[in-house]
Amino acid sequence: MCFRIQHCVVVLPTLQHKGKLIFKFIHVPESILQLFRIGSRTALAVFCALILFSNTASAAPDGKALFQSNCASCHNPLKDATGPALKGINATFPSKEWGYSWVHNSAALIAAGDKTAVEIFNKFNKTPMTAFPQLKNEEIDAIFAYVNSVQPPTVAKAEVGQQQESSEGSGYLYTIITLSLLVLVIILWRANQSLGRAANEKEGIVNEKEVPLYRNKVVIAIVAILAFIMAGYWLVNGAINEGRQQNYRPLQPIFYSHKVHAGVNQINCLYCHSSAEKSKHSMIPSSNVCMNCHKQIAEYTGTEVLKTAEGKTVNGTEEIKKLYAYAGWDAAAKKYKLKADGSIDATPIQWTKIHNLPDHVYFNHAQHVKVGQIQCQRCHGPIQEMDEVYQFAPLSMGWCINCHRQTQVQMDNDYYSIFQKYRDEIKAGKRTGVTEAEMGGTECQKCHY
Repeated sequence: MCFRIQHCVVVLPTLQHKGKLIFKFIHVPESILQLFRIGSRTALAVFCALILFSNTASAAPDGKALFQSNCASCHNPLKDATGPALKGINATFPSKEWGYSWVHNSAALIAAGDKTAVEIFNKFNKTPMTAFPQLKNEEIDAIFAYVNSVQPPTVAKAEVGQQQESSEGSGYLYTIITLSLLVLVIILWRANQSLGRAANEKEGIVNEKEVPLYRNKVVIAIVAILAFIMAGYWLVNGAINEGRQQNYRPLQPIFYSHKVHAGVNQINCLYCHSSAEKSKHSMIPSSNVCMNCHKQIAEYTGTEVLKTAEGKTVNGTEEIKKLYAYAGWDAAAKKYKLKADGSIDATPIQWTKIHNLPDHVYFNHAQHVKVGQIQCQRCHGPIQEMDEVYQFAPLSMGWCINCHRQTQVQMDNDYYSIFQKYRDEIKAGKRTGVTEAEMGGTECQKCHY
């Protein structure tokens, strides 16, 4: 018995020709082909091995998907964000095992005084990295393999603009062609009807009286059903989204760019929103917090152009002058303006709140930021890339519940010290983690009471 191997697809032996079984398989080197000629048992063993290899390869971790679901909210492969740029960072680790330990629980390395861990922690404003004990070593390897393969974009801005204009022009062209074809179909349909009626008259066949479309019962019924369906969809969808304001982007009294402050200048979120770790509200900073820096920074000299959502260019220096007017700061004299009673002539900045929850919903920032160690970007999106802040997530109940079902809590936190059973099971290897839902995070009373 001999075997014939071709590349592309595996097909079970279904054809016999002169005592030969014919297979089709993925491309196989000549050396492996020799093995198939040894005999049926050896050939069958090699065939099974190849099948197992194929299955193993297909089950390899998807580094890109793992990066996007676990790392993308805080890391960028090519540049520093909340955390360091990840491209090539594994080459700077003391060892491969150290990298696994860092990803699984960086807080443990920092607490142990590991030099490299402490340096990274201090460099990025002592922002704690979320622990990922659920990631396997091969999954971590897949993530590093993906970020190391990412290349910086090479398409010039002019080319991007040309591509966008081309796609917009193509869209208009397709619309015009579609409408033209629709009109042609209607014309041909009417012409066919007219020719049919003329043929009937020539042959002496009485034509049925033509009923106008607006009086046709079938047309009226179809329009009524469609109108009923659309009205129902509109009412239900509107009721579901009542009170939600995803992508809400109000105008603010001062154009404040998080991209410049949190992104380019790497200012920690907690510097301005200092109560996020301590209280229910994250706190909007008063103008004196801004003035800690802007007493010295009186003009915007950044290389990046500030733009609104409408594409309008913003003069950063003029926005700083607006801040001075609110804070009562005299930029020329380098001191605050005083009222007659000796108090500072300042006016509170009337910021427009963006992220709003219904009154019957309880949400505590400290519970999520300090205890849960959830990064700001998890709810607020890539805030370090936003010139104008908008509501990134829907903030719906379903969105919150899904997060509770998927997010594993940090069991090394003293807040969860009463759940000793789960700690023992993790230590014994019976489970890899505990989700917030298992801790009661899906109970109504957790958020509504």
